[in-house]
Amino acid sequence: MQLIEEFISRYIREYDFYSQAARLAAETLESNLHRSGIRCIVTHRAKDISRLAEKCEKRNAEDPYKEIQDIYSDIVDLAGVRVALYFPGDRDRVDRIINRFFHLLEERRDFPDPAKANPSKKFSGYSAAHYRAQLSERSLGDSDKRYAKARVEIQVASVLMHSWSEVEHDLIYKPLEGGLSQEELHILDQLNGLVLAGEIALEMLQKAGEVRVASTDRTFLNHYELAAHILAHANQERKSPVGESGIGRVDLLFQLLTDLEFNTPNSLAPFISSLHENLEERPLADQVIDAIISEDPGRYRRFEEIQFQMSFSSMNPPSSEQPTVSDEIVGRFWSKWTALEKTLRALAVVDPEDTRFMGVGALINRIPNLTEPLKRELDYLRRIRNDLVHSGEIPGAAFLQEAIERIVAVTARLSKLKEPPQAG
Repeated sequence: MQLIEEFISRYIREYDFYSQAARLAAETLESNLHRSGIRCIVTHRAKDISRLAEKCEKRNAEDPYKEIQDIYSDIVDLAGVRVALYFPGDRDRVDRIINRFFHLLEERRDFPDPAKANPSKKFSGYSAAHYRAQLSERSLGDSDKRYAKARVEIQVASVLMHSWSEVEHDLIYKPLEGGLSQEELHILDQLNGLVLAGEIALEMLQKAGEVRVASTDRTFLNHYELAAHILAHANQERKSPVGESGIGRVDLLFQLLTDLEFNTPNSLAPFISSLHENLEERPLADQVIDAIISEDPGRYRRFEEIQFQMSFSSMNPPSSEQPTVSDEIVGRFWSKWTALEKTLRALAVVDPEDTRFMGVGALINRIPNLTEPLKRELDYLRRIRNDLVHSGEIPGAAFLQEAIERIVAVTARLSKLKEPPQAG
């Protein structure tokens, strides 16, 4: 018991560290889940000290600890985050976001575990996904880098399942007055069945919402509806789940569509018609934004303003002037980029009946006889363009000027491919 007392004493001193690590992990998850249009409730906590002591004593009675490090290795949820999903069908989307922003320490654990099925229960029990992870350093500010060392357990389940699991856990695993009777266990099993039926109802509700949102003559009320519409379209056309890139900043896309009065399924249709090709393996929202801006590069300035406003929406009001390079050089970049993209579209071999928007990455692959150095140069410039649109940061004037010069040079080289051969 002395070993456990020493561990608890250390944990009390480290409590604030684990509490802060859990908070940072929850904030990272919550912001990215909500931006992607996933309806959920994200909570966090550091392990309660009295509950931790009880857990250590119980585990020690089953398999005695030999040193303090054994306890740290055994208790994996000193910092914990819960994601309670409105719709259980969003678990795969959450999985992609966790894999993108966290370093997983081991494989995801899925529940229920068939190997631990209880034959006395009619229903399957707890249904969730658990992750043991660390925050990625790139997602933390310089003053918070040390929290990347903390191990965080992330539990993902429906709002209904989280509630039921709390009741079951406290009644079965932490009884205050002895074990439960068989009648009480049967009632908990019955409640589990009701929760599972509730999850089926939630999945049906999600699908019904997608059908409602697909109506062409109504506006999207929020970015959650927009996300549901884009995903339904993409999954239907692609006949396979959306890739690792996911849906991206659908909140930014919603604001842009609202500002341009394109926020109906009918208005959006021309811009999402090519998503099923997914040739550039980038977030779906980014690809739609690209299509909108490519149609009229003048829209970039408005999109930049939306990015700036949303970046500061939860902070102090921004100053009246946004710290960027001059509008003049950004305007020249877009003028030269538009000329380059026009040249690429003229060179690409495309079915004339195919009216879908095609990104630059797809165009490059449809231009015959491009040399590898020219492809690499175009890909480099394409990434600069995408960063300018989607990163929310404007590069320096010297960098943009160099990019403009390279765009002009590569456009001139491509234009020669259109010239007829000289007569001999």
